[in-house]
Amino acid sequence: SVAPQEVEKYDIACLTGDLAGLLDHFGYDDAVFVGHDWGANVAWSMAMLHPKRVSKLVALALPYQERGEMPWVQFLSMLFGDDHYMVDFNKRPGVADAVLNDNADQFLRNLYRKNVPPVTPAPGNYMINLANEETALGEPIMSDDELNIFVRAFEKTGFEGSINWYRNLDRNWQLLANVEPIITQEALMIYGEQDMIPKSPTLSNFVPNVTETSLDCGHWVQQEMPSETSKLILDWLAKSA
Repeated sequence: SVAPQEVEKYDIACLTGDLAGLLDHFGYDDAVFVGHDWGANVAWSMAMLHPKRVSKLVALALPYQERGEMPWVQFLSMLFGDDHYMVDFNKRPGVADAVLNDNADQFLRNLYRKNVPPVTPAPGNYMINLANEETALGEPIMSDDELNIFVRAFEKTGFEGSINWYRNLDRNWQLLANVEPIITQEALMIYGEQDMIPKSPTLSNFVPNVTETSLDCGHWVQQEMPSETSKLILDWLAKSA
């Protein structure tokens, strides 16, 4: 995309506004939104900020995130320390951006893996460590041709836009302060059984019309099990139509 430079262009109001604008452009009143991880967060937020534009939603890997009483960066720092990558992105602007930009191929090759053996995390920002790691663990999820599509895109735009998502965590926390937190649309939540992101024990409190299911895979649900993911979504859409 155009990848704007301003950090605020990646806050949740702008991102969901882009989706509403996309519906306007094509003349749709609403749509089913499907998102993975950050995209799932945007889909959940779309249902809160533009509820009439969302008919149903599907979230992969990341369940609904309760806003809580403490700004998110402070909360993450308290839980995991200042080295945690989401905190470090905010504490040291530009540092991780430069490392990832200089190692786009190596970083993405190390990131998109499955069956990664458990290892003791090294000190420091996990994403910077991943970008500097010359030996990839586990098995590749995508073919070289598939991965190169991602590499070429990030070599063109850099990683600043992606990292700016994290630099809006506290801004998003403020923007959602007075928004109705209950999502009433029908939703499908697909977990990866081997994912480090835990299942939410309170999901139905905030999304009462949710169907929860899982696949025997890690975090990269749709890359690891594309056919199974598509079938789950299509079957659910057919059943809920």
